[in-house]
Amino acid sequence: MTLATSPQAPEIFSAAAFFADQGPPAPELFPAGAPVWEGLRGLKDWLEQWHYPAWTHKLGVADGPLPKTMVIYRPEQGSGPATAPVTVIPGEECEITYGSADKGALQVSRGGELLDGASVLMAGTVIMGRRFELGRGVLVESGAFLKEPLVIGDHCEIRQGAYLRGHCLIGRRCVVGHVTEVKHTIFCDDAKAGHFAYLGDSILGPGVNLGAGTKLANLRFAAGEVRIRYPGGQINSGLKKLGAVLGAGCQTGCNAVTNPGTLLGRGSVIMPNTTAPAGYHPPRTMIRQAP
Repeated sequence: MTLATSPQAPEIFSAAAFFADQGPPAPELFPAGAPVWEGLRGLKDWLEQWHYPAWTHKLGVADGPLPKTMVIYRPEQGSGPATAPVTVIPGEECEITYGSADKGALQVSRGGELLDGASVLMAGTVIMGRRFELGRGVLVESGAFLKEPLVIGDHCEIRQGAYLRGHCLIGRRCVVGHVTEVKHTIFCDDAKAGHFAYLGDSILGPGVNLGAGTKLANLRFAAGEVRIRYPGGQINSGLKKLGAVLGAGCQTGCNAVTNPGTLLGRGSVIMPNTTAPAGYHPPRTMIRQAP
């Protein structure tokens, strides 16, 4: 195959084609006319330029595990960088109902007053660095490892044993699950990787759900940049590391694996115990293990 110059390529690889009208958490990462993986190319710079609030300085821990549960409370928060004062409250001063954060069921009260939108870092959460943004109503469970820089949107749940290795952007109502490793990755709103997953240099579209044990591989055995095969030929991503891009509503079954440079159109499914071939797969594709 030769490198494609087909006019079809920009359209099928656009962010709009993968996310529809639901949109990514940071639209500026996905300029019109650029292929969707350009969001990953610009992610590090975007996170480096983010205005991070100073609440991490109030935790009493520079790098390491939190000795006790802490509540992060900001009375109001807009859609941009936080400007309202942040209060850090020891958890023992609060009454905490540990409902599912992604469903808005996490509740925190203090002295009978509801602290609407308060987030909770449970004792044993490991913090590495200072550059963190935490949205409203976020729950981070004991044993999660958070490495800077990291932006987490409203009502997310970061479960026990999750490993966020830095340069991650997590949208709203997302789940990063038990023993799930995430590196240089974007979660759009309502994306969930609940159990035993690996996500490297990848993008989960809105409403994506990864079955337990899903692995999104990001590095080819052969040296060189990742090229994307599609019906018109192939196109060079320009990236040496590129995992998977899953369009809105995609699902993977348990123990599914994607090869580097796998792009799934909206509503696609990878069946359990199946390895998805690299390249572009159009919307509503079902990938199953060969008989």
